[in-house]
Amino acid sequence: MKNYIERYYDFFPENILNKIDTPAYVISEDAIEYNCQILKRVQDEAGVKILLAQKAYTLPVTYPLISKYLYGVCASGLWEAKLGYKHFKKEVHTYAPAYRNDEIDEIIEYSDMVIFNSINQLKKYGELVKNRGKQVGLRVNPGHSEVEVDLYNPCIPGSRFGVNPEDIEGQDLSIVDGFHFHALCEQNSDVFVRVLKSFEKRFGKYINELKWVNFGGGHHITRDDYDLKLFIDTLKDFSKRYGKNLDVYLEPGEAVVLHAGVFITQVLDIINNGVDIAIVDSSAETHTPDVLAMPYTPKILGAGDWDEYEFKYRIGGCSCLAGDFFGYYSFKNPLKVGDKLIMLDMALYSFVKNNTFNGVKLPSIVVINLKDGIKWVKNYSYSDFENKYVSIIQ
Repeated sequence: MKNYIERYYDFFPENILNKIDTPAYVISEDAIEYNCQILKRVQDEAGVKILLAQKAYTLPVTYPLISKYLYGVCASGLWEAKLGYKHFKKEVHTYAPAYRNDEIDEIIEYSDMVIFNSINQLKKYGELVKNRGKQVGLRVNPGHSEVEVDLYNPCIPGSRFGVNPEDIEGQDLSIVDGFHFHALCEQNSDVFVRVLKSFEKRFGKYINELKWVNFGGGHHITRDDYDLKLFIDTLKDFSKRYGKNLDVYLEPGEAVVLHAGVFITQVLDIINNGVDIAIVDSSAETHTPDVLAMPYTPKILGAGDWDEYEFKYRIGGCSCLAGDFFGYYSFKNPLKVGDKLIMLDMALYSFVKNNTFNGVKLPSIVVINLKDGIKWVKNYSYSDFENKYVSIIQ
């Protein structure tokens, strides 16, 4: 089996990428389908239902492909729910830390399951959901997480997310159809085993009264080193303990589009200030903000770590932020103005988070496949920037 770098060369052929103007996100439908086939195996063998987490990836032009394999989408609020309803055309599960009075009716309209974060919100809106023929969920805190970065840890002390066992003791939960938790981030199945054990210890006495449970996202199911057997066996064992009538949902985002996108940028200038710096026509701050927020250094196809090759460069963005850098890299050959750099694994949490700080132009989004070449392009113009700030009523 080819590793993910070898698959990049297969799914993103040079003759297609050379036709694309920079900066641009490029999404491979072939790579998405590769991931979806792995996810379908999990569904088939473990008897679970997998949803696409739109918070990680929102590109409706590819929804018809993904919907051939997955059961639906999860949404983090009204706009995602409406988008999933209109374009994915299957189940929509919506969760938010709290809902607004002026949005709840539409959220119910576009959702199959509405998941509440607190007993307060459950009491406020639960009957409304039930009366509209939709299902009610409650987010719980499983009490265990191994996410190392506090920014991404939903179980950190003082977390906003989910109820604890003491919050629901003695409460009437007859209206609740399912429990939801989320406690993983880019992690393997051994972590899920430990989180699930904690969840069952804290909430196991309620599970037999439920129609479904949702084990959230963060499962890196399509990663090359992911232990699929352990994951599938764990899910099957859970179903044996609580019965076949209990639906089990998962809602990965990254796993659906892992290694399914690249970001192409071009070198505009090369300067030296104690180190060679290549300034590109994109920005970590605006185009790939997780690079600075997590932080992490995205891999560049053909490049190495700082000490791996002879020619070393710090790759800098085009915004005025002093810290707008993608990272330190080395190359086998010197970079020159006009060279294109291909950053890997940029389908997830990239264009859903990008922004126009500093008036930096939004990159294009390009969908490709090996059959059609360039299949679909979304370009952005000055009017997209202007319309964000200028009212149509003057």
